Amino acid sequence: MALYQVVILAVVQALTEFLPISSSAHLALAPWLFGWEDQGLIFDIALHFGTLAAVLIYFARDWMQVLANGFGRTWGSDPELRANPRLLWLIALGSIPVGITGLLFQDLAETSWRSPYVIGVSLITVGIVMAVADHISRRERNMAGMGVADAGVIGLAQAIAVVPGTSRSGITITAALFRNIDRHAAARFSFLLSTPAIGGAALKASYDLWKHGGIPAGKGWAFVVGVTVSTAVGCVVIRLLLQYLRSHSLKVFIWYRIIFGVVVLGLAAAGLK
Repeated sequence: MALYQVVILAVVQALTEFLPISSSAHLALAPWLFGWEDQGLIFDIALHFGTLAAVLIYFARDWMQVLANGFGRTWGSDPELRANPRLLWLIALGSIPVGITGLLFQDLAETSWRSPYVIGVSLITVGIVMAVADHISRRERNMAGMGVADAGVIGLAQAIAVVPGTSRSGITITAALFRNIDRHAAARFSFLLSTPAIGGAALKASYDLWKHGGIPAGKGWAFVVGVTVSTAVGCVVIRLLLQYLRSHSLKVFIWYRIIFGVVVLGLAAAGLK
């Protein structure tokens, strides 16, 4: 893989992992659309670690407060987090469904479900559901008022993200909107909830790489570049999205998903290989 391909795919991963438009769709389709070879396991691991590093760096203070409050310690100044000391356990509860579906369906998600037809339908379907949620949500609550039912619903939604084209952030933000949580808090909780899932995926991918003999000689540079670029761009994207959602709707992402999904289905039906 050439350096420019590594950089492009790392940027695509960082943009689409945190924006509600599906990283799996874009990473699966990029080689298909441009005629590139599949990026392979090493690069997938690099992107997992890059996105994990981005959420850990950006939300480091949030995680420290969530952990401290969850174990009965008073730490941190964020009023939403302080008002809900159960957040650590809500995140743990919400992480259970994706762990189960990941174990059961990961092989399908990495093979037959990476079809452009599956991806196109998922992009459009979730875009429509997102539009409904964004329209009807009262957006009257933040993380201070979240409870077990909210964590359960959002966690079940995250489990659906195993299907390429769904988008982890897209489906969890949508579920939170259906629970009348405001957009900013929905995205923030989505990113916190994604941290264990991304960490688990990174560990599993690392184990798979170890079983195959580790990083081959001469390929370490792709790992380093992939991690570095996806981490840096990911931090910027998280910040910009959270700022954007304070005063804007999800309309731009909804239309992007639907249009992109239609294009993908059209190209697939036309026989593009």
